[in-house]
Amino acid sequence: MNRERGSVTAEFAIALPAVMLVFACCLAGLQVAGTQLRVQDAAAAAARSLARGEPASVASRLVPGAVVSRHDDGDLVCATVVARATGLIPLELRATSCALGGGR
Repeated sequence: MNRERGSVTAEFAIALPAVMLVFACCLAGLQVAGTQLRVQDAAAAAARSLARGEPASVASRLVPGAVVSRHDDGDLVCATVVARATGLIPLELRATSCALGGGR
């Protein structure tokens, strides 16, 4: 009986770092997903602004450090927003959205 004393503590000490790593990866994934949603919202807002003839500065307010590029596709004005995800997973996130150009 004395030989098994402390075995639960040893198993816990081995398993805890693995559980913490999985938890950290889950949190990082949620952070990336949230940033992607903000990038998509910024692209939609930038496309609407550009279609009205206004600057696409709304994108930089929604996602700090985002880069906005514009391209026209017939009657549509499209905006592409590119931003870097911060945290454990350094990714480049990109979203494109289009809006009907005003007055055309």
